[in-house]
Amino acid sequence: MLVDSHCHLEYDGLVDDQKGVLSRARERGVGAFLNISTKRSEWDQVVATANREPDVYASVGIHPHHADDHQDLSRETLLAATQDPRVIAIGETGLDYFYEHSDREAQARLFRMHFDVSRETQLPVIIHTRDAEDDTISILEDEMAKGAFPALIHCFTASAEFGRKVLDLGLTISLSGIVTFRNAKDLQETAKIVPDDRLLVETDSPFLAPVPNRGKTCEPAFVADTARFVAELRGVSEEQLAARTTANFKRLFAKAAL
Repeated sequence: MLVDSHCHLEYDGLVDDQKGVLSRARERGVGAFLNISTKRSEWDQVVATANREPDVYASVGIHPHHADDHQDLSRETLLAATQDPRVIAIGETGLDYFYEHSDREAQARLFRMHFDVSRETQLPVIIHTRDAEDDTISILEDEMAKGAFPALIHCFTASAEFGRKVLDLGLTISLSGIVTFRNAKDLQETAKIVPDDRLLVETDSPFLAPVPNRGKTCEPAFVADTARFVAELRGVSEEQLAARTTANFKRLFAKAAL
């Protein structure tokens, strides 16, 4: 069994054929999906899908792109949303200095709020970081000093040094289809050395379709292609990689009933 630890089933390209998308993934051995929210207006739909589909789980959170639009979001509102039995994660949240669709201070404030809620609920925080390694590490270290919480870096594309630092902080690393890209040599080297018990795979669908699906709308089924590539990189069988990443998902997302 494989798990797609990060997909956006409500996004254009997937939501219009959600039943078919899930069916095709299940046919390729995907046994669980974590459906990710990025803004408050998505939460109800993301959670509804998880309540409708027994192998789909939900996250609630605010992506850094939308931080400016959520400055009035309270900790209590986020905390309340985590209480649904199908919500197993908080996020995605983080810092994005590449696009900078939101003010950096606004991004940081909401980023920290997610950790505060995670400390209380012990639900993992799903972290997005782009061109913001130093500030991401600084905030993580500061927040961990206040009390530990589970977290992962999704769609990992950062430097090997950043990878070592987040692993030292106890985080998990999730690899997307980017690792299969021809020009992702540095990422491929990092993928070889992530500890067995800290590794996940994902699609981030409908984005970032892996080889051999480049140019297509990415679907959760394609996590099998990423997993196959990562297994080859790490010198293990596809079955071993699937078993290990599924076990890691179960441990990290302890609220999921797998």
